[in-house]
Amino acid sequence: MTNLRVRELIKSRVSLAPMAGITDYVLRSLVREYSKTCLITTEMISSEALTQVKDTNIVERADNHSPISYQLSGHKPDMIASCAKYLEKYADMIDINMGCPVNKVVKGTDGCALMRNPVLAQRIVRTVKHNINIPLSVKFRLGYTYDELNYVEYGQKMQEAGVDFITIHARTRSQMYGGKADWKKIAELKRNVDIPVFANGDVVSPMAAAECLEQSNADGVAVGRGALGEPSLLHRIEEYINKGNYILPPTLEEKIETLKRHLRKEVEFRGEDAGVKFCRKFYPYYVNNFTGASKLRGELVLINDLNKIFEKLDKILKHEDINSLQYGD
Repeated sequence: MTNLRVRELIKSRVSLAPMAGITDYVLRSLVREYSKTCLITTEMISSEALTQVKDTNIVERADNHSPISYQLSGHKPDMIASCAKYLEKYADMIDINMGCPVNKVVKGTDGCALMRNPVLAQRIVRTVKHNINIPLSVKFRLGYTYDELNYVEYGQKMQEAGVDFITIHARTRSQMYGGKADWKKIAELKRNVDIPVFANGDVVSPMAAAECLEQSNADGVAVGRGALGEPSLLHRIEEYINKGNYILPPTLEEKIETLKRHLRKEVEFRGEDAGVKFCRKFYPYYVNNFTGASKLRGELVLINDLNKIFEKLDKILKHEDINSLQYGD
């Protein structure tokens, strides 16, 4: 029964990978405007923090967000299980973060540090699995370092403990987000487990997604940073890998209009001051690939008034050379 439920949740073969401070309520909503069936995942939710404060906007969702997975981080089995039980009313799936590479996470024995402690990781999975009635997944990497490529054995141990679904980022922790994702290695994991596996890392276009699937033999792809500045990417990938339809990437004009919607939604969600400041991290992904883009972004980050930001964005499109730009994959 669980396998059938998982297959239903991942039937689009594309998911939005969790990104801390990125895949918030607003970005998930924007992705869902384009793709009605992809699995979307929340940003990483600390089980320690959620235990202290339950009334937080990080857990909010809209009715149309399903299928949605809520990702938890931590290393205390009972605490993570309690948080998973609390989130069950919001989630279609619970995901446990075993792949985050940042120092402040791994120093706390969370994230990718769990790949060095598979016994504890199995305890976490078993405890959570015992406490929830929805599918459980984990996200991890190839290993902590290149000399510790334990992802195949680790995936087998996660399956033995009760995991229903795996997402694997095809880099090591020591690589962080540098270098190139090694999709071919995922094929070995796929041969050694019986549960669905999604490949993650460098899936930045429909063609990259297709190549990733060919090399990894994975059941689907998880899109992370590729969706920044282009929430339509998951839909474009779905159309390409499922139907062979290639949809052109958005023009600059379309990207600017999406940025304006992104800003409006963040302001509605957080208030004008917090919403505008939160959105600044997205400017480099929306406003790029034309002469003077860096200067314009530098001007944008100094503006706090939403209407004045819109005026500045509208001026960008008045330059006929910029307005005619078309981006390619």
